[in-house]
Amino acid sequence: MSVSGNAQDGRGRAPFPPRWVKRTGMTLGSVAITMLGLLFVTFLIGRVMPLDPVLAIVGERASPEVYQRVYQELGLDRPLLVQFWFYLQDVLRGDFGTSLLTARPVSEDIARVFPATLELATLGTLMGVLLGVPLGVLAAVRRGSWIDQIARVVALVGYSMPIFWLGLMGLLVFYGILGWVGGPGRLSIFYDGMIEPVTGMILIDSALAGDWTVFRDALSHIVLPASLLGYYSLAYISRMTRSFMLEQMSAEYVITARVKGLSERAVIWNHAFRNIRVQLITVIALSYAGLLEGSVLTEIIFAWPGIGSYITNALLSADMSAVLGGTVVVGLAFVLLNVFSDLLYKVFDPRAK
Repeated sequence: MSVSGNAQDGRGRAPFPPRWVKRTGMTLGSVAITMLGLLFVTFLIGRVMPLDPVLAIVGERASPEVYQRVYQELGLDRPLLVQFWFYLQDVLRGDFGTSLLTARPVSEDIARVFPATLELATLGTLMGVLLGVPLGVLAAVRRGSWIDQIARVVALVGYSMPIFWLGLMGLLVFYGILGWVGGPGRLSIFYDGMIEPVTGMILIDSALAGDWTVFRDALSHIVLPASLLGYYSLAYISRMTRSFMLEQMSAEYVITARVKGLSERAVIWNHAFRNIRVQLITVIALSYAGLLEGSVLTEIIFAWPGIGSYITNALLSADMSAVLGGTVVVGLAFVLLNVFSDLLYKVFDPRAK
């Protein structure tokens, strides 16, 4: 068949819309549907919890007339779907309401506390990846050796020890007795408020300002809670890395590579490890998301003003606007991490393109 014939029946033309546009649209659609479901679930949780938002505002001594007026002003007399529609509109405008606890817009509170959690979880994840991946690879390559036994004990202790107990012991030993690290909080009282927030992450902001005294003080405060989270992350990542590598090391292509005379380093890192990168991305993304949403106990023990402490205090004070706003932001971070890991799949695995 001639070229002109192919053009006439449509073969040989570029697909419309382009494939990347279609995939981007599908990704954005998936994120939108997930976030809509998350908003609906958090909205329902806020309505079914045995907490009275009106009573939290007016107090127990308010008259029935005042109670009823505030009840109507909050829109609680309307049908549930209508309430969700107005809630959805407010969230899309970035309006999560006003916090009863701080008397400030919830969005401002979240912009203040979320960077603190992000900074802590990011540092903990970096520690977990930098130590956990090599440890897991080494344990798999030296299976049954003393290195493997140590890696297994480290992972077991990391899984089994309650993090609040490790935090208290860490504070007692490294802060109370040895004095190697700073105490609770992000900064010493003397340095509090000296750095103008830019990103909200005190290490980055102090470095941008060139104030290395504040940077060292912030580093001394974050190193202990970040190490605890990093240890928890290390236990999970090293365990999964070991499991993935053991499966690859017994594969036929690894035996073939050794028979061909390749060095052991090339066999491990250029062949076996290359094939577990996609699986590791999933593990690391889940670990990171887990630290973002599950560092509540660590934040409470170290008086870390992050979003975990914020949601906990709001929940204890029946401040549902703050609870829902914080939950939505954590859920959004979780969804974005999953999207980012999907993009990394395409970088490391050509079959995913």
